Amino acid sequence: MPRRIVQLLVGLFLYGAGCALTVEAGLGVDPWTVFAQGLSVRTGIGIGWITNIVGFFVLLLWIPLRQKPGIGTIANILLVGTSMQLVLGVLPPVTGFAAQLATLLGGIVLVAVASGLYIGAHFGPGPRDGLMTGMNARLGWPIWLCRALVEVTVLLVGWLLGGTVGIGTVLFAVLIGPLVHLALPLLDTRRTPAPVAAERSA
Repeated sequence: MPRRIVQLLVGLFLYGAGCALTVEAGLGVDPWTVFAQGLSVRTGIGIGWITNIVGFFVLLLWIPLRQKPGIGTIANILLVGTSMQLVLGVLPPVTGFAAQLATLLGGIVLVAVASGLYIGAHFGPGPRDGLMTGMNARLGWPIWLCRALVEVTVLLVGWLLGGTVGIGTVLFAVLIGPLVHLALPLLDTRRTPAPVAAERSA
């Protein structure tokens, strides 16, 4: 349990830090961050704080879907945006396409590792993922359709509000799935260690 809690908290902090890197790169961000960035532009509230606020309102949508949040869900709402805001406050400006691209790719890799950490801790999904699984359970729509509908909607609204859409948005969409697929088995706290598995099979 202590390891799982530490893994959850470190993962959520690193997730926010990775998102901060993609924002600072200025080449485009993932759909939910585009949405938060657009709201930040319109309201003047920091993008990290907006991320927390959006997470809270997304959690309210769980009520009609009859989803139950876990500790990880609440921690996600409190920590990811806070981490993003803190890291953005100390990051130096990134200039030049090569530096921007390196920062973007570093942010995507960090988000993938962070996802493996907090998902592998098994304390419940984040509010956005829970929304999609709740739609799947309640409406019977396939997960891919729920994800596509939600993310296309927030991407479009965020872009109209002034969020940054670009090559980074495309790279995030293409790379994040395979990278999380690689990271999760290595960081899953329920995975049986190889030596133990070998002993059981002997």
